[in-house]
Amino acid sequence: MTPFPHDIFTEQSDVDPNTLDNLGPLRPMAGAWRAIKGSDIAPKPQGPEQRQFIEHVTFEPIDPQANGPQLFYGMRYHIHITTVEEDITFHEQVGYWLWEPATGLILQTLAIPRGQTALASGQGKPGDSSIALTAARGHTNYGICSTDFLEDAFRTDAYRIEITFNPDDSWSYDIQTTLTVRGQDAPFTHHDRNTLHRIAAAKPNPWAQVLAKKATKAAST
Repeated sequence: MTPFPHDIFTEQSDVDPNTLDNLGPLRPMAGAWRAIKGSDIAPKPQGPEQRQFIEHVTFEPIDPQANGPQLFYGMRYHIHITTVEEDITFHEQVGYWLWEPATGLILQTLAIPRGQTALASGQGKPGDSSIALTAARGHTNYGICSTDFLEDAFRTDAYRIEITFNPDDSWSYDIQTTLTVRGQDAPFTHHDRNTLHRIAAAKPNPWAQVLAKKATKAAST
């Protein structure tokens, strides 16, 4: 039996245009962030290699998004990572973080410029001190899609991200990506950790900005 409404076309009529007020458990992530002591453990021919990295992340609120009766509030994000040894890009990632207030569903979409995308899911509510999302290869709902080369040489079988919101307005993540590496007998856990500190507050989403400008203009006339 489907958990979704019989009417799959009609959208909600009472949508709050202010995304920042409706991000639920994702609200602490809104804004711009930086960290200089990230840790990455990746597979290499001679064995696991650990490196430190410098990370910049931005989360920009987007207007409410509807799938018929399903309503999401969320943010567009961009991750840019360099290393302490070099200024060139070590990792680049874009996507969306979304929350559905009606069900508590949290989604993360991610895409990296090496030919890989994923959609991870979890559950959360406003005020949560931590959240966790997962995706798995082979799933057609919350799954992982890769190029032929990555499927052959560095197959991603599972992805898990855990986020902890800290009392000092920072937040930490722990990402474990399970890989099957060609020529290695056992699965490899690619491990990334970091704690990010705020460098800028979030701006309102475009719809909220338009309404604020109209209100300011009306008040001045």
